[in-house]
Amino acid sequence: MVSNKTNFLGKMTTPIVAIIGRPNVGKSTFFNRLLSKRRAIVDPQEGITRDRIYGEMEWNGQNLIFIDTGGFISDDKSDFNNAVRTQANEAIGEADLVILMVDGKQGIMPNDKILAKTIRKTNKYILIVVNKCDEHKSDNLVHQFYELGIKDILPISSLNGRLTGDLLDQILKKLDTDKQKKIKIKPKIKIAIVGMPNVGKSSLTNALLKKERSIVTPIAGTTRDSIDARLKWYGHHINLIDTAGLRKLAKLTDKIEYYSRLRANSAIKNSDVTLMLIDAKKGFTRQDKSIADEVIDNGKGLVLIVNKWDLIIKDSYSAKIFRDEIAGKFKSLKHYPIIFISALTKQRIHRVLEVALNVYSRLKQKISTKALNEVLYKIILRYPPQTEQGKLVQIKYITQVSTQPTIFALYVNNPKKIKIQYARYLENKLRENFDLEGVPVILSFRKK
Repeated sequence: MVSNKTNFLGKMTTPIVAIIGRPNVGKSTFFNRLLSKRRAIVDPQEGITRDRIYGEMEWNGQNLIFIDTGGFISDDKSDFNNAVRTQANEAIGEADLVILMVDGKQGIMPNDKILAKTIRKTNKYILIVVNKCDEHKSDNLVHQFYELGIKDILPISSLNGRLTGDLLDQILKKLDTDKQKKIKIKPKIKIAIVGMPNVGKSSLTNALLKKERSIVTPIAGTTRDSIDARLKWYGHHINLIDTAGLRKLAKLTDKIEYYSRLRANSAIKNSDVTLMLIDAKKGFTRQDKSIADEVIDNGKGLVLIVNKWDLIIKDSYSAKIFRDEIAGKFKSLKHYPIIFISALTKQRIHRVLEVALNVYSRLKQKISTKALNEVLYKIILRYPPQTEQGKLVQIKYITQVSTQPTIFALYVNNPKKIKIQYARYLENKLRENFDLEGVPVILSFRKK
């Protein structure tokens, strides 16, 4: 029977399966195959996966959550090994069943023995999965692994998918999922945390979760994959996504960093609201503006968060000056909220989710056509569109046609004659009359 673990809803949760093993045994390849997408970065280079990565899939009508973990190394050859081991141990602690993945071609290695000894001490269901058994004749490679003291051993091939279905059947059998209660989980609000390298994204994630969910070091590029975490905040079910630092494309040094950027871009596209972190000491840069533009262009809610505010020598006017500098350089950003925090000292951390959820509620709001047209009439009466070559440009009416993104359709006798400056004027006036802070607004001029 699956353990009576409770999730953030306080009820029995979907079974969790942790995948652990030393580097390069094929954990991330297997994880991606289960999810039928490239969720984790895969590369022959060791140590690509560092944080634990979650993914959910369905097998025979049963949902399963899998956790991909970094390669376990027992010694401290690098600054990351201890942190990766901690992440693997956290995954084992969360799991109902643990998969110890080993390399059939290499045989038993010292780290396999250490991991087997560790998980045998837990009260968990355990399966040894012998990877790289790419064809039937390689299945006899499993026999050597009985030395690890775990009776359930199965061969698979992460690369070509051989016997992965049999493995999933065995997982369901072990967990006895037929006795699980079916729980309808409320929709989650997806919040992505983005920014340049070393601005404190993982520190903020950990501060919001009140635990070490993402590995944090002073080294730029510590986070590589996009890391999902779930939390409940005043009745709201939130999926928090920590992402890799976004450098300029010209400064990407290798393909791992390139794939990390793709994951971060994907996190923005799949989010509802994006928190963009800015380094208070470095100020707001053109790369920050480029990231903000990407969020806005994707129609996502945006909150600007100035981190490391505790390191700034300041007075009562410092925050206003910082805001005014951003609005002065990039006028479009004056419509988005700015919070000044310290992820390290937890200063104003409580404001982050509060503001993000306020933005989310504005993203979902639908303004009535009547209210919009009453405001539009006053806007046009005060400053009508310019006449073009003796022809009157008339805006007939306005209606909201979409939320997430927020799109207003304006029906015009000659849409092509609406100038950019006038479109900006209309947007500004609509924002003045309706609560749209943090929400990208798209004006669609259509022929009437």
